Amino acid sequence: MRALRSLRTLAPLAVAAAVANGCSVAAPQLTSANVIANGFAPARPAPEPRELTADQQVRQAINRLSFGARPGDVERVRAMGVDRWIAEQLQPARIDDRATEQFTARFETLEQSGAALLRAYPPPAAQLAKLAQKQRRDSAQGMAATDASGRPSMSRADSALLQKSRRDSYQFVGELQTARVARAVMSERQLDEVMVDFWANHFNVFAGKDRTRYYLPEFEYAVIRPHSMGNFRDLLGAVAKSPAMLYYLDNWQSVADSTRPTLGAAPRGRMARATPGATRRPNVAGNRRPNVRPGARPMVDTASLTPQQRRRLAQLTPEQRERLMEMTPEQRQRTIAQVQARRPRGLNENYARELMELHTLGVDGGYTQQDVINVARALTGWTLAPAQAGGGFVFRPEVHDAGEKTVLGQTLKAGRGIEDGEQVLDIVARHPATARYIALKLAQRFVSDTPDSALVARAAATFTRTDGDIRETVRTIVTSPEFFSRAAYRSKVKSPYELVVSAMRVMGAQPDSTPRTAQLIARLGQPLYGHAAPDGWPETGESWMNTGAILNRINFGLAVAGARVPGARVAQWPAATELRTASREQQVDGVIATILGGEASSDTRAVLLSGQSPMLKSSAGVDSLVADDARPMLPVMAPQLAPDSAAMRSERRARAQSGGAGETMTNGTTRARQARRPMQTAESRAKAEQAAAGRETAKPTRSQPPFAGMLPTANGLALIVGLALGAPEFQRR
Repeated sequence: MRALRSLRTLAPLAVAAAVANGCSVAAPQLTSANVIANGFAPARPAPEPRELTADQQVRQAINRLSFGARPGDVERVRAMGVDRWIAEQLQPARIDDRATEQFTARFETLEQSGAALLRAYPPPAAQLAKLAQKQRRDSAQGMAATDASGRPSMSRADSALLQKSRRDSYQFVGELQTARVARAVMSERQLDEVMVDFWANHFNVFAGKDRTRYYLPEFEYAVIRPHSMGNFRDLLGAVAKSPAMLYYLDNWQSVADSTRPTLGAAPRGRMARATPGATRRPNVAGNRRPNVRPGARPMVDTASLTPQQRRRLAQLTPEQRERLMEMTPEQRQRTIAQVQARRPRGLNENYARELMELHTLGVDGGYTQQDVINVARALTGWTLAPAQAGGGFVFRPEVHDAGEKTVLGQTLKAGRGIEDGEQVLDIVARHPATARYIALKLAQRFVSDTPDSALVARAAATFTRTDGDIRETVRTIVTSPEFFSRAAYRSKVKSPYELVVSAMRVMGAQPDSTPRTAQLIARLGQPLYGHAAPDGWPETGESWMNTGAILNRINFGLAVAGARVPGARVAQWPAATELRTASREQQVDGVIATILGGEASSDTRAVLLSGQSPMLKSSAGVDSLVADDARPMLPVMAPQLAPDSAAMRSERRARAQSGGAGETMTNGTTRARQARRPMQTAESRAKAEQAAAGRETAKPTRSQPPFAGMLPTANGLALIVGLALGAPEFQRR
């Protein structure tokens, strides 16, 4: 509600005042008799009369359980019944979504493992290491090229290879963002997409942390999506073992302190190279460790290493282990000793702390610092296998703290291995504080920034009773009287992601196969996988609404009106056919009915009729925006691609080659040089765009570059649509 108050305080400058809180006439009670159809059980009979009218219930359900209504959605849900539609959305596997799957199939990297992506798109550092090794070999043979100082220099081919490596190592991040937005725009499984967004934010992973980005596609497609409405303990376990989370929160390098007992050293004469899901068997001491692949070639003589060096060997990254394979035995021994000497190692509490504070119990969940330490001890040895062994999760007993531990009052016996971590996940997943915390966050997402405590208690009880069934917990929330209350109706402020996707959907836009729409979301302040801290993007509205954010949102609406958003064209909007020749007042009424759900304040209506925005007037210092159809739009800020976007550069090159208007030649040789350069293919342009989007997301900053540029002329119906998309009523759901 603080977000609503902040919007009201900006009413003199904003596009319109706050929307009314709904009709005072209560809808008749709904029962299961009028919602059972086509094999879908009713979501839940209403236990008491709902405060919203029947039409408001439809809009409330669509706005909260999807990313907004497309043309015709309100009529379709009204015809089938809101409860039946909710029940259908709660069973996404039964919904035909082949069109979405066909669209996203064009992105080949989406379901590849991190190890596969590392092999296909080696990071620049790895490429540099290979080039340096090649230079050393060439230098030893007297074949290396040198610079003026006599040091080895990089050839043009090597430089091109390194540049390609830099670009390609971010391409798959751009593809992941593009596919995510496209799914939200077009998928029929809308509630499932909302839950994917919820859990990806709850278990936030930042693309800019070292090589974390390589593991993001499998994190979304193998961890989040399969469990989005399943069992919470299964989801928690999948996250804990995901390479993305292991890498992002550093648990892959957490090992037992030197004073703690472990489960023994690595097998002598070779390093066990375990694969995900490898069969494990007890050794003679009763410990458990991965089977060793027969015939694995010796890598380092562990017998000659100290216990600390052996633990450090097991702690090396998969990439470091691969480099060791290329060394002589003497070089390996020296490298292990050097790394041991310069890098402190031991227990890492990062994941343990976030597991309890952000993923399960909550900040006030009743745990202590000693609990954090013991959880971290229980999770030692949970790390990554080398890329050649699959690159997935592996447990390494030789670095696991095998001492006794106490977590939240429960004892973990000494001498155990991976069972310690599994028991910790059992404890926190089934803790009453976790039930309350997850119920609160879900209620905040679906109902209100400050949900009623009784609703949270009921949802927590469902979570506990069903052993963490996410679907049933969501069902309790979205069929509750609180969900259909006047207080909840249009009380949630859209995040930038929700705003952009809902605008695409209300316009009936086609999904964007380029990263440009995802970049618009980033420009509004929410780059996907671009939140550096593990707490994720805010779930409450006050974080998204300030004067600058409101101005940017208005400009986004005008960008849609000016045909600057891919796939969204007012001329192709289904309602445009009927409204194009209507009077101004009829156009305003039609836009309010179709885009704003038939509910708009008098201030918003006045803005749409006049084409004048008080917010833009005050910020731009102009008398008005566009007062009539004959005057072109005055300069305002508009979203564009990143300034260093490869797509923008290639577009400028194309204009230069064709002598396009507005392209300035800096000297007489530029045009000839551009003409000699081969034109980019559509495929190479797409890859360049995806790579630019990925690099932008990985920048370690919360603030994004401001919108910049000029909007083309927008007037008439297009201007009304653009202003409606920037209105306060459209900013809420």
